[in-house]
Amino acid sequence: MKPVQFTSALRYRDPEAAIAWLIAAFGMRAHFVARAGEAADAPVVHAQMKLGDAMVFVGPDHENDAYGMRTPLALNGTNQCICIALEDVEGAFVRATAAGATVITAPRDTPYGAREFSVKDPEGHVWSIGNYWGEP
Repeated sequence: MKPVQFTSALRYRDPEAAIAWLIAAFGMRAHFVARAGEAADAPVVHAQMKLGDAMVFVGPDHENDAYGMRTPLALNGTNQCICIALEDVEGAFVRATAAGATVITAPRDTPYGAREFSVKDPEGHVWSIGNYWGEP
């Protein structure tokens, strides 16, 4: 039996730019990209971005989304925060800000023993990056 896996899905007005940004900002890799046609420049309809074994789905934003999901640019705020646990928090901060991330909180120590920072991507999705894996 395969283990349980949680994956988040995000909507972007420009999925192609989002893929490039996630690669530049977080060192993700495009695991799989489905397009609306055979041409290399056909619009992205679904992408799977990986960082280590973790994955996030990227898809296009449109008003008739079957799940009612939208990019934060179409909302009056955000509806989630993606959390990434990794060891090199300072290096991740440098990389994300060099890629143009908007800083919410700079790297800081938390009361629960972690080091973390938070940023927004170009479409307003919130990313919390730190060395906290969920245990004390």
